[in-house]
Amino acid sequence: MTTPEPGLSRRRFLLALGAAGIVVTACADRAASLIPGSPAPTRAGGPSPTAASAAPSADPTEPPPTATPQPTPSAAADLDLRGKIGQMLLVGFRGLTVKAAAGTVADIRDRGLGGVLLFDYDAPTNRYDRNIQSPTQLKRLVGGLRDAATIPLLVAIDEEGGQVDRLKAKYGFPATVSAASLGARGDAAYTRKRAKAIGTTLAGLGIGLDLAPVVDVDVNPTNPVIGALDRSFSADPAVVATQGRAFLDGLHDAGVAGALKHFPGHGSSTADTHLGWVDVTSTWTSKELIPFRDIIANGGTDAVLVAHVFDSKLDPVYPASLSDAVITGMLRGDLGFDGVVISDDLQMGAIRAEYGYETAVERAVLAGTDILTIANEQVYEPDVVARTIDIVATAVAAGRITEARIDESWQRIRRLKGI
Repeated sequence: MTTPEPGLSRRRFLLALGAAGIVVTACADRAASLIPGSPAPTRAGGPSPTAASAAPSADPTEPPPTATPQPTPSAAADLDLRGKIGQMLLVGFRGLTVKAAAGTVADIRDRGLGGVLLFDYDAPTNRYDRNIQSPTQLKRLVGGLRDAATIPLLVAIDEEGGQVDRLKAKYGFPATVSAASLGARGDAAYTRKRAKAIGTTLAGLGIGLDLAPVVDVDVNPTNPVIGALDRSFSADPAVVATQGRAFLDGLHDAGVAGALKHFPGHGSSTADTHLGWVDVTSTWTSKELIPFRDIIANGGTDAVLVAHVFDSKLDPVYPASLSDAVITGMLRGDLGFDGVVISDDLQMGAIRAEYGYETAVERAVLAGTDILTIANEQVYEPDVVARTIDIVATAVAAGRITEARIDESWQRIRRLKGI
């Protein structure tokens, strides 16, 4: 989900998520209370909010958000089919203020949009004015969006560190380091400390899900979307597993959830799924599964983000993100993962080049995806939430997707949100 920035070919900046009023925990039984507008969420024993969590000063150009009903368990329990589908969406949007993001506020309030994804860079306009300007501005924006929700809103960001860094120092956020530098250092305790620092910043802003860590093995160091950007911890899958676990633990220490990516492994690719079809049949091997397998087996994995890579050995027809064999068979069956599965951005070139949007959405749900990422970065569609809800609802009405399949995803999302 890392969208390429000027002079930098990067992977799509993954979709969005942060719990309203709390930070999502690693396991449902550890979830905190979800109350919009409450102080920055932290896990028990977690860090105090950083300076980014300080109450923002009033913005004279924007009125405070209109008071809305507090998220309640009954709102989740009474959700209809279209509301459940809305909860399955993680969508990028434009706007530095709540007022500027009025369309997204309406999607949250009226259509039950379940999650938003934050970016600093807007690729279609080639401008750094998407959602992030300063700690005070961002906290106000996130708080206003959460206040619009009657079911806790997931707010997500791709904050890996290094080159994939939405909260840049030039905006007033702490500096970060790359996964490659952490892997080379080889100190899991230090990696956990650095990840906790990232998590503490996110928690102070009200962001509950970091689309990190990257646990791709650095099979191809010239890979334009992983190795060349220092996004992998190591070429050794055991090191990647150790470092990835430490990074995830650090996020949890700060009360923030994480997502392992990019399943089943993007480290051996020679091309960028942002731009088009990527076939890893001749390069991918099962060693790329080792970090996912080991971290999942250790427990506490909140979510896994699935890549658009194609491997005919795994599925002769579909890329991983649309494959029942990869998601339901391998990830859920072989690896035993029962948490939330998140798609990579369904507007990426790898999908647009081969499938229509409607087909991709339907296939992703049928394959077992719980949250559909629509970054609105490759292309920008203001009405994509309503359109996507219609696509899935129509497929259910036609009998191509069952309501039981939607309910499976909704229950996993509820566990992630702690409701």
